[in-house]
Amino acid sequence: MCLGAYGFVAALQPEASFGRVLAAYGGVFIAGSLVWGVVADGFRPDRWDLAGAAVCLVGVGIIMAPRG
Repeated sequence: MCLGAYGFVAALQPEASFGRVLAAYGGVFIAGSLVWGVVADGFRPDRWDLAGAAVCLVGVGIIMAPRG
């Protein structure tokens, strides 16, 4: 419920670029979660985990790229 409420409140932000920032945060959160799992829990990501995180980070780069 809290996550749904957060998404609802985030959607009401008046700043047009807020959606980009929120999407970028999501990509960084995914990659950071894998790192946290490795550091804190001894999790060993496989190649699919790493590929998925890389795709997310590439997406963050595209979303946050300067617009001309």
